[in-house]
Amino acid sequence: MRSLEASSPVPEVCVIIAARDAADTIATAVASALRQPEVAEVIVVDDASADPTGAAAAAADDGTGRLRIIRLAENVGPAEARNRAIAAARAPLLCILDADDYFLEGRLGRLLSAPRTWDLIADDIVMVRGREAASAAGLVTGPGRPQRLTLAAFVSGNIPRPGASRRELGFLKPIMRRGFLDRQGLRYDARLRLGEDYALYVEALAAGAAFAVTAPCGYVAVERSNSLSAQHRTDDLGAMLAFDDAMLGRPGLAPEARVALRAHRAATARRWQHRRVLDRRRAQGYAAALRELLGTPLAWRHILSVTLAAKLARLVPASVPERETGPRLLLGPERRLEPAR
Repeated sequence: MRSLEASSPVPEVCVIIAARDAADTIATAVASALRQPEVAEVIVVDDASADPTGAAAAAADDGTGRLRIIRLAENVGPAEARNRAIAAARAPLLCILDADDYFLEGRLGRLLSAPRTWDLIADDIVMVRGREAASAAGLVTGPGRPQRLTLAAFVSGNIPRPGASRRELGFLKPIMRRGFLDRQGLRYDARLRLGEDYALYVEALAAGAAFAVTAPCGYVAVERSNSLSAQHRTDDLGAMLAFDDAMLGRPGLAPEARVALRAHRAATARRWQHRRVLDRRRAQGYAAALRELLGTPLAWRHILSVTLAAKLARLVPASVPERETGPRLLLGPERRLEPAR
């Protein structure tokens, strides 16, 4: 008869949480990670918070010795904060958890029950707002049949659709084999403070990573209008443009991946030009903003449509198509990926 120890899950996952001014949510994130029996360590990087983020994280410690907190005196951004955690990690599998999100019990066990033919594996994310969190577990089905994520599909899946709920694939939070990242020399791009997940996954897929995506296993993302991913600064978008340019200059990409990267770059360029118009208006007034707008013929329709939609949303909130009730899935049934091989 096998002992309980023999049948227990192997603690092989390091959960990485980069946090800045997250005192209100970090304890929930940490506690949810420590409840996963597959977790060998949880590393919180307090990225020079101005609030008691570090103390709130420490208060969630379960006394097992698995929690480590790295406090930074200077803000380095989420990409470099995660790189610091990777450097300190010892476990063979790495898993990112945002400081305002959390795992449902059993999430890692369900995800790791899928066939281990992957370098990265992620589940569909349950997206909630406020009090909807209580019903999030109702959308968890387990891994099902994993699907294969290609570079072209991933890049195309990061182009926002106007007037629709945000469903970019860069929001996925996979478990990653550290060995693959090390062999390919991959880390988060510290120059990016927006889209750092997108960039890492693009580079991994371009390097030949097997990226599997499953049905929801229990990652819950809390949608907040003031989250960093919802704030697009001009310089941040410019850095994303530079990343796409660098990838487009990379030899050996499949034609469909190159087409997807060009489309992503064009969408990012429109948002970047929009931010430039807004910056010019704030700094120099409406006349200067109009001159900037007229100088961007490829983006002016996008800028005008986004501006008009925002004004209509303020006047008639009920007309906004994004207004949804209850938890939703990031991908949903309409996303079709290639079956994993």
